[in-house]
Amino acid sequence: MHDDFERCVRAVQAKDARFDGWFYTAVLTTKIYCRPSCPVVPPKPRNMSFYPSAAAAQQAGFRACKRCRPDASPGSPLWNERADLVARAMRLIADGVVDTEGVRGLAARLGYSVRQVERQVFAELGAGPLALARAQRAQTARTLIETTTLPMTELALAAGFGSIRTFNDTVREVFALSPTELRSRAKGTPQAAAGALVLRLPYRKPLCPDNLFGHLVATGVPGVEEWRDGAYRRTLRLPHGHGVVALRPEDGHIACRLTLADLRDLPAATSRCRRLLDLDADPVAVDDQLATDPLLAPLVAAAPGRRVPRTADGAEFAVRAVLGQQVSTAAARTHAARLVVAHGEPVDDPEGGLTHLFPSPEALASLDPETLAMPRSRRRTLLGLVSALADGLDLSAGSDWEAARAALGALPGFGPWTVESIAMRALGDPDAFLPTDLGIKYAAEILGLGGPAAVVARSAAWRPWRAYATQHLWATGDHPINRMPAA
Repeated sequence: MHDDFERCVRAVQAKDARFDGWFYTAVLTTKIYCRPSCPVVPPKPRNMSFYPSAAAAQQAGFRACKRCRPDASPGSPLWNERADLVARAMRLIADGVVDTEGVRGLAARLGYSVRQVERQVFAELGAGPLALARAQRAQTARTLIETTTLPMTELALAAGFGSIRTFNDTVREVFALSPTELRSRAKGTPQAAAGALVLRLPYRKPLCPDNLFGHLVATGVPGVEEWRDGAYRRTLRLPHGHGVVALRPEDGHIACRLTLADLRDLPAATSRCRRLLDLDADPVAVDDQLATDPLLAPLVAAAPGRRVPRTADGAEFAVRAVLGQQVSTAAARTHAARLVVAHGEPVDDPEGGLTHLFPSPEALASLDPETLAMPRSRRRTLLGLVSALADGLDLSAGSDWEAARAALGALPGFGPWTVESIAMRALGDPDAFLPTDLGIKYAAEILGLGGPAAVVARSAAWRPWRAYATQHLWATGDHPINRMPAA
């Protein structure tokens, strides 16, 4: 979008927050870059220049605006809508892969050469993977500076910087303030107790929290997830350790309280929380498309901004999807809770009732099928999945959606419902669709859509947002997944 100068100018002059994260406005006279909705008086068009990423603006010599904080805007929805190389790379960079594995590790995960990854990412984002990771480190540093009392030396290492000098230089270059000055300006910013971080996760309005939190809580696994004091809480398995997060919907943002065993995991934890709640979606684009169908239009008007509840761990969700085959939500939770107690890694949660991390594929590799209280055929399905995950089946943020679908479909006991459930919730495909799901069949009967074949034919007009259409169709039923949990 940044190449469409007139459209960008109109968005800036209207202070349209819907375009935050889509592009960044650089002001040639002040050498500052802003988000489109910056509250200051817009510059004259001749003094504007537009960039596709904060990293590109920083590389061009612009500093982040101190008023609108463009580095903290919602991410571009493109990276969660698309399945191409650049989108996959951006999801992995957000998950901290460049910091933990370098650009070579990023390229290896994507199955391309380093040169090809760098070339394609630069062509679309105006900056390479290293520059994008550097911009992310700067934002992580700012978060830690403003929300903790950590000494700067410890903070620099936690943010991913190799030296305190690089940390100081980067912060000054990006924010035009020293780390100490940033901390001084942040006085009054809410800070959590020792060991916890308090963040605000922005999103594009509108947001309907009902199905989002209702689904997560109704299907939550005891010991791994809970609803407490008006917040959804869960444990997280992260690159350097574990974490516990509490997420609460607020006006214009999600209040996020993170407790991390290793502060280096802040970028990955933040990325996974955003992905879990689908916070980088463009709800206006989705709702506009779905509302063109006269049967869906009233559902969209009644609950604009529905998101797709996703997952913080693709492998975890795949296991849970198998456990949920042909059983009730309560039975699926019971099966998952037994796995957690038997094979999960214990964690300490002094603030609530979380007790374990969900078992990793490696931990489940030693699973004795005779201990599973389920039909023999489903035991084979679960063991086949666990074996495939241990052998490298990729269901992570950067996975190839079609390759993952093909690999899942080749496993014993994996039909279209299970594959599409995983595509929707774990892979994040916005067009995943479950026409044979009981909830969809119920909605089709209520709305007069016809049988599965007729629903599939009609759903062509909903593409590429059929996963969002599914949320609206499910809402026609009276089920806890459609309701915001009671505080």
